[in-house]
Amino acid sequence: MRIAILGGGVMGETLATGLLRREPRPQVVVAEKRAERAAELAASLDVVIAEPLDAVAGADVVVLVVKPQDTMALLDEVRSVIPTGAVVISIAAGIRTASIEQAVAGGVNVVRAMPNTPARIDQGVTGISAGAGCSPEALALAEELMASVGLVVTVPEDLQDAVTAVSGSGPAYLFYLAEAMTSAGMDLGLDEADAIRMVNQTLLGAAMLLSSSGESAADLRRKVTSPGGTTAAAIGTMDDHEVAEGVRAALRAARDRSRELSGA
Repeated sequence: MRIAILGGGVMGETLATGLLRREPRPQVVVAEKRAERAAELAASLDVVIAEPLDAVAGADVVVLVVKPQDTMALLDEVRSVIPTGAVVISIAAGIRTASIEQAVAGGVNVVRAMPNTPARIDQGVTGISAGAGCSPEALALAEELMASVGLVVTVPEDLQDAVTAVSGSGPAYLFYLAEAMTSAGMDLGLDEADAIRMVNQTLLGAAMLLSSSGESAADLRRKVTSPGGTTAAAIGTMDDHEVAEGVRAALRAARDRSRELSGA
């Protein structure tokens, strides 16, 4: 299988790394316009670097990993060499499958994908949606390929803005919480290094427990919240500050901004 990755930034490198671990190993060709970055990728990943037209010619799968504002111009450049039956996967936020389908020749399967940054360690979440002309087989292939870097969830395209709000932007919410907990720990007298280590491991351990226990977040929270205890005092204070409603409002704001960016 030949896979053309158009864009050699962090996410392009992340996807290439995951795809190269597949068996049988696909032929991955990367198009990256920055010469220094292209040389770096060629050395670190042992992949072929090519101009976009050469990368796309003969590709079974084309992955668009460029900025949204550059996506349509790039498609205009390569549309003539995208093979009939190829799968085009776009991770450009806000670019709808209908726009991509209009920009490429008929017979091309278009899939929209929204990965998040933990894909860098193969722990990502990617929401994918099929374009109107995408075959079930092509969608299944896109799901299989994106699973190289984590969990894949297939959703109708009109829910991609919700995917962006929940998982696309989601890692930043956890990082924000970690910042706040670390700062609060330092306020309570911990030195910075200890506070960082304790917060990071606490969040990691809690996430792993939530993932592996089979119990809901609500059940796990109740188990560590003894009436009248320290955790109850903390949760009660968060409730007084309407933290849960703040989270819901934040996700609505992220969803609404995603809709604005996509022109919906």
